[in-house]
Amino acid sequence: MMYDTVLARSFSKHEQKRLGYWALIACLFIVLSFFTIFKPYLGPLQVLNLRLTMGEDEKLHLYNDTTSSRLIAKEETIDSTLIVNDKRSSQEEAEIMSGALIVNDTDRTHEEAESSVAESIMNISSIVNGTSNSQEVFRESVTQNVRTIDTISSSPQKVKEITSKDDFMVNNTNISLPKATDADAVTKNNKMEPLCTIMGRSDFCEIKGDIRIDGSSYTVFIVSSETDILAAENTSWRIRPYARKGDQTAMGAVREWTLKLVAGGSDIPQCTQNHSVPGILFSAGGYAGNHFHAFTDIIVPLFSTARPYNGEVQFIITNGWSAWIAKFKTILKALSRYELINIDNRKDIHCFGSMTVGLKRPSYKELSIDPSKSPYSIKDFRQFLRSSYSLKKTRAIKIRDGMKKRPRLLIISRKRSRAFTNVGEIVNMAERLGFRVVVAEPGMDVSGFSQIINSCDVVMGVHGAGLTNIVFLPEKAVLIQVIPFGGAEWLSRTFFEEPAKDMNIRYLDYKIRVEESTLIQQYPADHAVLRDPSVIGKQGWLAFQSIYLQKQNVTIDVNRFRPTLVKALELLHQ
Repeated sequence: MMYDTVLARSFSKHEQKRLGYWALIACLFIVLSFFTIFKPYLGPLQVLNLRLTMGEDEKLHLYNDTTSSRLIAKEETIDSTLIVNDKRSSQEEAEIMSGALIVNDTDRTHEEAESSVAESIMNISSIVNGTSNSQEVFRESVTQNVRTIDTISSSPQKVKEITSKDDFMVNNTNISLPKATDADAVTKNNKMEPLCTIMGRSDFCEIKGDIRIDGSSYTVFIVSSETDILAAENTSWRIRPYARKGDQTAMGAVREWTLKLVAGGSDIPQCTQNHSVPGILFSAGGYAGNHFHAFTDIIVPLFSTARPYNGEVQFIITNGWSAWIAKFKTILKALSRYELINIDNRKDIHCFGSMTVGLKRPSYKELSIDPSKSPYSIKDFRQFLRSSYSLKKTRAIKIRDGMKKRPRLLIISRKRSRAFTNVGEIVNMAERLGFRVVVAEPGMDVSGFSQIINSCDVVMGVHGAGLTNIVFLPEKAVLIQVIPFGGAEWLSRTFFEEPAKDMNIRYLDYKIRVEESTLIQQYPADHAVLRDPSVIGKQGWLAFQSIYLQKQNVTIDVNRFRPTLVKALELLHQ
């Protein structure tokens, strides 16, 4: 009432009305000025209006960090575009959002998800630090969310919830994380490929870098950077460096080696001898004591693996024994110019820049090389042997009418089993047909026997390791394989018939009858061993081997065998 009295005495009614309008405008101006001046210091709004362009059916998990300091998940279908009310900071916020990463829990492990999320927050914080004071609130909100993420990342279940649909929301500001950062792309491009390869019947590992071989622990250390180790799918491999994978008996007699990726440090062995040439680590275990297996499991794969180095390679042998090394010293020296290292139990550490652990078996077949799996062929291997052992004869004799020179026949004898009991009869019959006959048994002197067999045109013998020496035969020679009684046809075909044909050696076989086997002196006529060998075969390899390969000798029916030698002569005429 007092205000109305004073106003009535001082102003007329018309002036009072005009003054009221101006007062209202002034109040509005004051209020507007207040909000304009003090806006940067006001707290963040609890809700921002977000609209994101998404596919029609895409759903986005939104997480809003408010006064409760928790992430509350909401599933909404969102479209349209992001609207930011503060135009002055729109460019800075766009920069922040363009630097974010997508974390996809379907493509990464739990640990990778945690790392990517933490890295994205750090990147965002560094960008925000260079902005104006108007972004201070956002920076504080990011910091708060880092703490929240640390709590959530301790639980794989919660991490999966956050990374669902490849989207992660921080304070309702979409950090659209791309599926691979530049660093991730580099890691993928430089990703270490597996060092070890399964190749048919052999495993081998090809390594380059800082390689250290410890014979006392049977370990090959590969010193790498921590980045390479983290990028590798595997950091440790176990390998038995013998090329007869799948044969448990053979592989059980081969020493296992471990290959390890390790970071440089004082806990890894220090080099005592550095080698300037590549190395090849292989085993003389398994069936290496058998002449056939020594060639098919070791010598042929070693040739295929080492020959490309043209002698500039260091051999390292495990399961090495002096008799075996001495037996094949000519081949080993022809493939490597360096003294063989017998590595087992050695205390010194040998270091290489590159090496192969294990041998590349170049064929699924026995005593063979598949040119599609190797730069060489079995013909190249035989030429290598002729050169290594200085073998002179490259082609078997070609018999012509009126020719006085007689073809040379080698009868491979055996002492323990599958021996010829009537060698004299065979020699007499062969000489009457026109052969010069040599009888010899292979032994540890490979060099000497290679000279004998290379000088011959026809070789005959009962199925066994001695026939492996056909690798030294000249081209177009003839192999006569005598197949023992009991169902050894499959062995004879696989081990010698097929390889002989691949070597351009002409092949004949002679299957003995039960009457020619000494087994008839050991078993009754109605025994399954003589009557039905398949019964013994069904009992397994050991039963078959113990009877038909270890207990049996052969008495050739020379009259029945004569046509086979005549056929050999006919082949030499061609």
